[in-house]
Amino acid sequence: MRKSLLPLLTAASALGAALAAGLIIRRDAAGMALTDITRFSSVFISILLEALPFVLLGVALSAFLQVFVSDRLIRRLMPRHPLLAVTAAGLLGVIFPVCECGMIPVVRRLIRKGMPAYGGIVYILAGPVVNPVVFAATWTAFNDTPQMAFARVGLAFAVAAITGLMLWKLLKSNPLKADLASLYAGLPEASSNNASLSGGKMRSAVLHASDELFDMGKYLVIGAALAALFQTAVSREWLEALGSNQLLSHLFLMGLAFLMSLCSTSDAFVAASFSGSFENGALLAFLVFGPMIDLKSALLLFASFRTRVVLGIIGLTAVLVLTGSWLLEAFYLP
Repeated sequence: MRKSLLPLLTAASALGAALAAGLIIRRDAAGMALTDITRFSSVFISILLEALPFVLLGVALSAFLQVFVSDRLIRRLMPRHPLLAVTAAGLLGVIFPVCECGMIPVVRRLIRKGMPAYGGIVYILAGPVVNPVVFAATWTAFNDTPQMAFARVGLAFAVAAITGLMLWKLLKSNPLKADLASLYAGLPEASSNNASLSGGKMRSAVLHASDELFDMGKYLVIGAALAALFQTAVSREWLEALGSNQLLSHLFLMGLAFLMSLCSTSDAFVAASFSGSFENGALLAFLVFGPMIDLKSALLLFASFRTRVVLGIIGLTAVLVLTGSWLLEAFYLP
């Protein structure tokens, strides 16, 4: 099922992104000038080269955790008190920085084995952002505005924690679907049996890392291409007009982050390329909402959790990110 659905996810991401770009691109039928093509290539390659080291680091850490860290250890780290459990789940990404692509099936498995559902969902939302790899990538991308790195991590933790506490109060039954199938059902669990069947733990880690790199790489390429396209083919006056409207700029970049489905270790470099057209608050909304809820993770959530629960998570996350990014823009960000 996984191999048949991943191309569909890629096609959906590319189609949605192309439609979004097509609505705003204003060029004549002759196409872009040679100088624009040269600039597009330069921006595209620079984004890829800046983001690739952090993607590789995130993939390596994810593979290590998948193979060498047991589910039992993660469950032992979760306190029983709801407030402490939400806090611990929100900070779990600092110790176990797994990419959002592989996080949902791992958390689903942990919930089935006894992890509180609200704690698992907090980890799904906060883990892709509240981790050292993403903080370092954001700091590097916004080296002239270090407040962005702190605001990104802080807002993501706050949104995830509030969402988790709401779910703790409202969830009365298991939010998981009864069907065991998922987009990542074929992924081997971290166990000695699986490792031995694949020829050893190191080989299993390498296979997992290469698999996840190809999964994430296509989204990075799409995102870098769209970012470069916006920089070269979209009317600067249109972007400036959009960026001057606080609400529209926040909503536009949140929607763009959803369609791009970038990995959280690389999206900061894409966001930084928009800094000349959008305020920091809108860029922050892009950086927080995208890793929490994007096209591929939404489909994974719908495959694993009940529909009403997923819709509630998406809606609450969007409102909290929009509100939080606006407040931080007004009172903290330069």
